Amino acid sequence: MKDNHIGIVGTGIYLPEERMTAAEIALATKGKWTAEAVIQKLGIVEKTSPNGKDGTQEMGVRAAKDALKRNNVQPGEIDLILCIGEEWKEYPLTTSGIYIQEQIGANNAWAIDLQQRCGTTVAAMKIAKDMMQNDEEINTVLIVGGYRNVDFIDYADTAVSFMYNLSAGGGAIILRKNLGKNILLGTHIVTDGSLARDVRVEFGGIANPINTNNLDKAYLSLSVADEKHMKDRLNEVSMNNWMFCIDEAFRKSGLKRDELGFLCGLHFKRSMFDYILKELGLSHDQTIYLDHFGHIGQIDQILTLHLALEQNKIQDGTIIAMIAAGIGYAWGANVIQWG
Repeated sequence: MKDNHIGIVGTGIYLPEERMTAAEIALATKGKWTAEAVIQKLGIVEKTSPNGKDGTQEMGVRAAKDALKRNNVQPGEIDLILCIGEEWKEYPLTTSGIYIQEQIGANNAWAIDLQQRCGTTVAAMKIAKDMMQNDEEINTVLIVGGYRNVDFIDYADTAVSFMYNLSAGGGAIILRKNLGKNILLGTHIVTDGSLARDVRVEFGGIANPINTNNLDKAYLSLSVADEKHMKDRLNEVSMNNWMFCIDEAFRKSGLKRDELGFLCGLHFKRSMFDYILKELGLSHDQTIYLDHFGHIGQIDQILTLHLALEQNKIQDGTIIAMIAAGIGYAWGANVIQWG
């Protein structure tokens, strides 16, 4: 094993106790979707639902504490916190990573927030690896964040049905230099700026500030600005970009794609999930479909890895790929050699 490799120490998770069921989602669509269609087509049996105490930053704190406890890591061992928490949080313009640092007592660390929407975890893992391998003072990195963009979904808007799965939670993953196991290998990421503003929260920014005229819809305005352009462009490039990222990640890792043993993906509609498994030559036993959790944004990959370890679906020697996609648009994949 080469020196200067990066290993995964372990994960931590926080999930809200409340759930929103397929029947409740269907009701919220005002009859435009049935519960059966929500389950069969969108792949949502139920999903996590946040309450007033489940703030984005606080869920990150809870996940971080869970990761530290589960993996017997002391807060003082952390050199760097890369926060993957969303921009929708308790207080705008506060730095979530620095808040989490204080709450967990990581007094020897410094922190910074990163964002690539639902692609942030894969990107943050690459950034962490590159930083550790090029900075002798960074040996242990905590990647952590919370997510609850579900708050912005208007279920009566059928154009955002692909985001009905948005849910809430927090996740954390700890990386360490020369750990000797669970090695993070290659990563590849593609972004496409032609889709940069096709999906957005319409009100609340500089372009369209919240005011008395739009207050009733401002907080339910995560919407599709150009539905036809987005669908046409994604149909043209999305699957190719994803497979390219996976192939490039394996090439950079010095492995062949047919060595893949487990997929840590994200939640999306059932037919697409099945298609990707078929393309990768995997069975449903070689992944976990998050139909009882929904889509917790960039936390999905951490949650899937966390659940797979709990369910003994990953063994020593298993080759894992994490795949991600985020509005903007971004696609990414990495490769991990477990054990």
